[in-house]
Amino acid sequence: MFEQLGLIGCGLMGGSFALALKRAGLVKRVVGYSKSPSTTERARQMGVIDVEAPSALLAVSGADIVLLAVPVAATEATLKAIKHLVSKDMLIMDVGSTKRDVVDASRRVLREHVGSFVPCHPITGKEVSGVEHADADLYGGRQVILTPIERTQVVQLNKATALWEALGCNVLKMSPEAHDAAFAAVSHLPHLISFALMNSITSQAQGKDFLSLAGPGFRDFTRIAASDPKMWRDVLMANRQELLAQAEVFRRSLQALETMIDKGNAEALESLIEHASQTRAHWRMGAKKG
Repeated sequence: MFEQLGLIGCGLMGGSFALALKRAGLVKRVVGYSKSPSTTERARQMGVIDVEAPSALLAVSGADIVLLAVPVAATEATLKAIKHLVSKDMLIMDVGSTKRDVVDASRRVLREHVGSFVPCHPITGKEVSGVEHADADLYGGRQVILTPIERTQVVQLNKATALWEALGCNVLKMSPEAHDAAFAAVSHLPHLISFALMNSITSQAQGKDFLSLAGPGFRDFTRIAASDPKMWRDVLMANRQELLAQAEVFRRSLQALETMIDKGNAEALESLIEHASQTRAHWRMGAKKG
C-alpha cells in the first residue's frame, strides 16, 4: 500500500486511477492538482482526491507515488515543476500515449532521479474527457505498456508492475521506440484516418445529407473521431515520424484497392478484401474488449 498519491491532472485518466487505487485499498490519501481550480474542486467533491493542492509541486510533497495524467506535450513542464521534491524512493508514472518524447523529457529534467520514473501507457480511455467521467473500472482488464529505460530502478519497475496488476491489468514491457512504432500503426493512424474521413465528408456541399444517411457501420468506424482535439493534436505531433511512416504504408494499401477498382479487376479486389476480412476475423485484443 502507498501512503500518498500525488495526482497531477485530475481528469478522466488521473481521476479513474485515483478511484481505482482507493477502491483496491492501495493508497491512504490522494492529493491532487489540475491547472483548472474548478477541476480540482470537482475532483474533491466527487471523492476522487482528498486534498486540493495549489501547485504541482505541492501535490507531490509527501507523496510516495506520483501520477502525471497530463497531455504528453505538458510532460516536460510538469516534471520541471516537481523535480525539486523528486527522490529516488518515489515512484513516478505517466499515462501518455507516446513514450519516446516522454522518456527524453524525463532524462533532461530528472537527471540523477530519472530511475524513479516508470513510463506507462494504459490502453484504455473514453471519447469523453473530464473528471466527471472518472471511472474506477476504466483500467480493469486492460493492457498497460511499461517502457523502462536502462536507468529505470528495478525496484520502481517492480512496484509499478505490481500496482497495475493489482488493478486487474495485463502488464507488458517494451522499449519506448518499439512502443511508438506499434501504436503509430494501431492507434495513432486510425485516429488520423477517422479525423480525415469526417472532414472529407463535411467539406462537401452535400456532407450533412450524407451524414444523415449513415448507419451503425459508419458510427463504429468513426467513433474515435469524437476524441479530445487537443490531446490528439499533441499525440500526433509527438509521434509524427512513426505516424507519417505508417500513413505512407496505408496510402500504398489504399492505392492498391483503388487500382483494382479502376481496372475493374474484381477477382484481385475480392482477394484483398478477403485477406483483410480473415485477418480481422481472427484478431483478438490482448486484454478486455471495449
